[in-house]
Amino acid sequence: MSTPSRRTHQGCWTCKARRRKCDRARPTCQACRDRGLACEGYEIRLQWGTGIASRGRFTGADAPVQSSIPPRVQGRQRDRSRERRRQLQVADQLPGNLSAPGIQAEESRDVDVSPLQSEAWKSRHDAGLFNDFLSWGINILHSTTVHDGETPLKLRLPTLCQQSEALYRICVTLQVSLRSDMKSHFFEYFDAALNNFRSELAQSEAYLKDGTLTAGLLLCTIGVTQGIPWTMHLRGMYNILQSHGSEQPRDQTHGFRAHLLEVMGIMDLPTFAIGRQCPYLGFWRRYCRNRSTADLSEVYDVEVVSGLPRSLVDIFSCVGEGATEEDFWNWPGAEGTFSQCQLWEAYRLAGMLVVRHGTLRLPLDITVPTAQLTQSQNRLGLPTTAVIITRLLSCIDAVWRVSLEAEAKEKFTINAIPYPVFVAGLQTAVLDKNPGLREFVRKILAVTGEGPFWNRQYRLLLNLLEEYWTYPSDTVSIHELAQLKEIEVGLF
Repeated sequence: MSTPSRRTHQGCWTCKARRRKCDRARPTCQACRDRGLACEGYEIRLQWGTGIASRGRFTGADAPVQSSIPPRVQGRQRDRSRERRRQLQVADQLPGNLSAPGIQAEESRDVDVSPLQSEAWKSRHDAGLFNDFLSWGINILHSTTVHDGETPLKLRLPTLCQQSEALYRICVTLQVSLRSDMKSHFFEYFDAALNNFRSELAQSEAYLKDGTLTAGLLLCTIGVTQGIPWTMHLRGMYNILQSHGSEQPRDQTHGFRAHLLEVMGIMDLPTFAIGRQCPYLGFWRRYCRNRSTADLSEVYDVEVVSGLPRSLVDIFSCVGEGATEEDFWNWPGAEGTFSQCQLWEAYRLAGMLVVRHGTLRLPLDITVPTAQLTQSQNRLGLPTTAVIITRLLSCIDAVWRVSLEAEAKEKFTINAIPYPVFVAGLQTAVLDKNPGLREFVRKILAVTGEGPFWNRQYRLLLNLLEEYWTYPSDTVSIHELAQLKEIEVGLF
């Protein structure tokens, strides 16, 4: 009768990462030599992520001592996966009155999630939050609902959550961030989800699964809407994709994976983040732009997260890398609804302002002198800044009015207005001469922030503009103001 093998945690780092049996030979193990792998040895590793340990038994600790180790979820990975599947089943069976933001079940209203609550109660409550996210919270992720049917993520999310525990926790956390009655509990959820994602990402050295990549993108979304630094997550996922050659041009990547890479490209677009801490990756410009073979059947070529035609996103991806005012002015447009065309016109005009004035360039970017811009503007016969801002805000007014219609099929286009509105708000020289334009910018951000769900992103943007307006024109950088507040906000 053979003796059952005992699990050991004393193997080399290579075997542990690959979950292979290690013979623990020194200085390098025979198992790695037989497989032709570089053995990483046995020395103790202590690694931190943003001041917190990101792997090993010190995950989540701020110091390498026993007392700093946070409590962990008990049980094997298989048991936790089984519990997560059970929670997803519970979410599917919850009553329909959880499907709308204005009608909450009694136990989901004014909730006090305290440590004294039972684990079973927490599990059922989290399942209810996840169901709410699938029902309506997920709508904040997209800026169009025309011709796209069910959004690519919504159909796959339950299956992806079975693949990635971090994704499930991040979905629940994102839903908590949309609930004004749960503001005091947000960071409790966020810290737990962040540690979960870091642990999962550390195990993704061989391949970044769709579930983990989706979790990282939604974690960035939380940062975008809450002002919490998020571009370092883009950098971390990009490094893994790059190290294994998983990033491919758009025409060589298909299906849901292509959608995820496009979302990553949208989040990385230059001038689409305020107070950005990590440099641009140029992801869209390198991997999503200029398909070599056009798909003739793809008449409706709109990226569903940004709500913008891909041809227009291509131009935005080159801001700072050769894009000019003429590129935006000469953009031929695309077919869409009236509301979409108004939105795209606002973005086109905002792109011209960004190139002309450089107000959204990072502090280290080289900007073209104002005198040179004025000469170029006059030579090309382009409209003045005042005319562009007036036209831009009139387009936003049209989009906003359409979004007020209860049955509007493209009502989520309102999710895409932060970029053009914020760009217009940065032109203080024009706004000082026409206070009515400033009042419209203030009103549109305030009213949208009080929309169907609690939206901190618009409040942060408005607060930044209010402070920016107190300075004389062109005397302070909006990025520096955001960095002094230690926030990083997205404009998408």
